[in-house]
Amino acid sequence: MIMTRVVITGSESVGKTTLATQLASRHHTLCVPEFVRDYAERKQAPIDRSDHWPIARGQVEQEAIYLAKATELGHSLVVQDTDLLSTVAYCYHYTGGCDAGIERLAAERCADHYLLLDIDVPWVFDGMRDRGDRRAEVHALFVATLERFGAPFTLIGGTWGERMAAAERVIAGLRGGTDVLR
Repeated sequence: MIMTRVVITGSESVGKTTLATQLASRHHTLCVPEFVRDYAERKQAPIDRSDHWPIARGQVEQEAIYLAKATELGHSLVVQDTDLLSTVAYCYHYTGGCDAGIERLAAERCADHYLLLDIDVPWVFDGMRDRGDRRAEVHALFVATLERFGAPFTLIGGTWGERMAAAERVIAGLRGGTDVLR
């Protein structure tokens, strides 16, 4: 069975986790959670260059666990709340660069499609988010990263309902127009 991987990506506070979990629930599949959030909460200090490889490895390991489980369950779709392309974008944003090995790993692991969430919703501070005043800059960096890696993506914006409807249309198109997914 062919597994379709759809990654929800974009700047902070655009609804990635909410949309990813809703899509996974709607399609009765698994949602691969964002690794870096738990990592940052455990570290309780700013992320720096020394954290890039542990974050990349953790994301890859977490994805492997969820993809194996989805395969075991017979799912044909997996939704991911970010992936290594997000790690690459944030490496550049916070430190001005990214290790070439992480970039190679990200290129090897590109998903089937990315849903890039627009910054047209209110930014919400949650204790982890720190760049609400630089959303346009971060969004542009995500666009540039997706384009540089040749990753297929669709910009998703609008109200929460419009975002869900647009995401559903993309997923249906990826699955040959069918809305019946396992």
